[in-house]
Amino acid sequence: MSHHYDEPRHLLVQASGDRSPLYTAEAGVHANVEQFALNVPVEDPELSLPDDLAHRLVSWSQARPENGFTSRPQLRKYTRQGREAAQRLAKHLGPLWVVRYRDEAHDSAKFVCWGCDRLHWTIDAHGTPPHPVHITVQGEYHWYPLRAEGFEDFAPDDPATALHLSDILVSDLYQWAKDIDEAMNTWLEDRDDARQQATYERLDHVGEALAERVARELGPGRKVTYRGV
Repeated sequence: MSHHYDEPRHLLVQASGDRSPLYTAEAGVHANVEQFALNVPVEDPELSLPDDLAHRLVSWSQARPENGFTSRPQLRKYTRQGREAAQRLAKHLGPLWVVRYRDEAHDSAKFVCWGCDRLHWTIDAHGTPPHPVHITVQGEYHWYPLRAEGFEDFAPDDPATALHLSDILVSDLYQWAKDIDEAMNTWLEDRDDARQQATYERLDHVGEALAERVARELGPGRKVTYRGV
């Protein structure tokens, strides 16, 4: 695909008979659904879709009957499955893409928010951007392990930031912050500089690995920076 990278790229999710249910249009945000005529393969490197999501999208697209649905309950179920796939796609792509989903059951197309689980009629329902896009992982005494402009430090499971990190990663980030607090408390008691230095070096390696995990889970739409302990 060829795009202007100073603006978000646009995708429409709809089942139209192609293997991939993803389509783009040159008109961008002003495009009507009918203008999304350029099919985008799920393997497109610009999307960097995980294998299971790519498979889910293809399976959903190919499951649509050639002549459409004759059963309303089956159509509603199919529409719900497509909406859920589109929501996961939007979360993976983040703010660098604008995702719309065509709801065949209601003959409508809405914007899929990459931060929440809702679909909106307008692209700017939350404001721009609605959630932090540059995340900093940093260890500091009595602070949460994550930072972002407008949020200062925040918990890894803070719903306002819409990170949707896995439970195990959230737990590991909390533990890392706790270990940093404990290391400082120990130093305040014994003033053993050598031991503190060794502990901080170990925690710094742990933090770097955590930042890499955060970046993988957030996907290409958000930037993650590690600033040490």
